[in-house]
Amino acid sequence: MTRRFDVVVIGGGPAGYVAAIRCAQLGMNTACIDQWRDRQGRSALGGTCLNSGCIPSKALLESSEIYDQARNSFAMHGVKCGGVALDLQAMMARKDKVVATLTQGIAGLFKSHKVTWVKGHARLLPRKQVEVHEYGGAGTGQLIEAESIILAPGSVSAEMGAAPLHGDVIVDSTGALEFSEVPARLGIIGAGVIGLELGSVWRRLGSEVVLLEAQSEFLTMTDTQIAGEALRQFTAQGLDIRLGARVLGCQVTESKVELAYQDRGGDHRETVDKLIVAVGRRPNTRDLFVPEAELLLDEWGVIHVDEHCRTNIPGVYAIGDVVRGPMLAHKGSEEGVMVAERIAGQQTSINYDTVPSVIYTLPEIAWVGKSEQALRAAGNDCRVGIFPFSASGRALASGSTAGMVKVIADAATDRVLGVHMIGPHCSELIAQAVIAMQFSASSEDLAMTMFAHPTLSEAFHEAALAVDGRPIHIARTGRR
Repeated sequence: MTRRFDVVVIGGGPAGYVAAIRCAQLGMNTACIDQWRDRQGRSALGGTCLNSGCIPSKALLESSEIYDQARNSFAMHGVKCGGVALDLQAMMARKDKVVATLTQGIAGLFKSHKVTWVKGHARLLPRKQVEVHEYGGAGTGQLIEAESIILAPGSVSAEMGAAPLHGDVIVDSTGALEFSEVPARLGIIGAGVIGLELGSVWRRLGSEVVLLEAQSEFLTMTDTQIAGEALRQFTAQGLDIRLGARVLGCQVTESKVELAYQDRGGDHRETVDKLIVAVGRRPNTRDLFVPEAELLLDEWGVIHVDEHCRTNIPGVYAIGDVVRGPMLAHKGSEEGVMVAERIAGQQTSINYDTVPSVIYTLPEIAWVGKSEQALRAAGNDCRVGIFPFSASGRALASGSTAGMVKVIADAATDRVLGVHMIGPHCSELIAQAVIAMQFSASSEDLAMTMFAHPTLSEAFHEAALAVDGRPIHIARTGRR
C-alpha cells in the first residue's frame, strides 16, 4: 500500500528536520525519512551534526578547554587547583548526554508539529515516489508518494586510499570522538576545520598531536592575515602542523600506525598510536536514487540545483551538504526553510554572500563575506580596519587577548564586504557582522553605532573605526 503526503523529506539532519518542521508549520502533511542509528542500534534524528559531528565535538572542545584551563590557567586568576585529574569516561558520558538531549528534542518537535518520522533507508523513484527499506529489510520496501520531495541526506567523511580505516586505530571524525583513552601520540591527516578541532581536543587532554596537511598554505579558505595568526597560535599551543605533507601510505603494526609521507624535504616516516583521517566530507548521494529517476549530479556527487534548490526533476528539491556551497549546518537549515516556504507559494530566497563560517578552536576563527586577498585579486579597491584583542579591556580582564577583528569595506561605497576574526568568542561575535552585511551596512554605520563597554564586541566597533583610520584605543596608523 502506498502512503501519501504533501511533502516527503529524505534525511533528518539540520537541513532535513528543519525543512520538515517548517513544512508542517505551513500546514502541509509531512514525512521525514531517516536512517541514522546510534551505537546501540537505536534510531535518532539530527544526522551527523547532532550525533557525531557539530554537537559532540563542541561538547568535547568545551570540556577539554575547562580541563586545560584548570591545569594551566586558573592560577593566573588566583584559583589554585591541586590534583587536577582527567576522567575521560565521565567526559564522554557528558558528551553523549548532550547529544541525547538534543536528538530526543527533535523527536519531540516532530511529535508536536505532527511530522511523521519514517525510519529506514530511502531511495528516490520516478514520478515523485520514494521507496523505503527498514533496517535489514530485503525485497521491495514500502512506497511513499508526495507532491514535493526534499532531498537532504547530508554528507559522509571522505575516504583516503592511502589511509583506509582500521578498527579504532585509523578512524574518521566519528571514531575520533569515541576514543576510550588519550593517545600518547596522535596523527591527523588534514589540518582543516575538522582536523584542527579534533587535534585541539586531544592535545588539551594530553596527546602529542601531529597534523599532516597536503596543501602548502594554511587554512586557504580564510583571510591570509587571520590564517597566519592562527598558525602562530596553534604552533605555540603545541600542535605540530606540517604543511605540504602528502601521505603516501600507512601500515598498522602492534596497535600503532606507521605513516609514510612526502614534502619538499623528501620522504619521511612517522609512528603514531592513533590516526584520524580528516580530509573533508563528500555528499551522501550514494544509493539515494534509482537510475530511472534521472537526477542530475556532477562528478563529485553534488546534486545540481538552481538558486532556490530546485533539481532538474519538477517537484524535487535538494538542500544542505548535497548541493553547492559550504557544508554548514546553518546553511542547510536556512535552505530547508526557504524550500518549505517556496513550496507553500512564498517568494523567499537566501543571501549566500552572508553565510558565516566558524572554526571552534581556541582562539576561535570566524568570518563572513570575502577575504582581502580575494577582493584584491578580483580588482576590488577596498579599505581595511584591524583591531587587536590585546587592546580590549574585556579581553584583558578575561585573560584571552590573542587575535584580532578585521573589517573590509569597499573603497568607493564604504559598504562592508567582509569581516574576519580570530580570538575569544568569535563564533558569537560574527553574528553582528552577518547582520550588518545582511542590511548592507557601511563601515561608517558600524562606527556610528554604540557598543556596550566593556565588551568583546567593542573590537568590532574599533575595527570599523579603523577602516577610516580613526580607532580610539590603538595608535593611529592611517588608512590602508
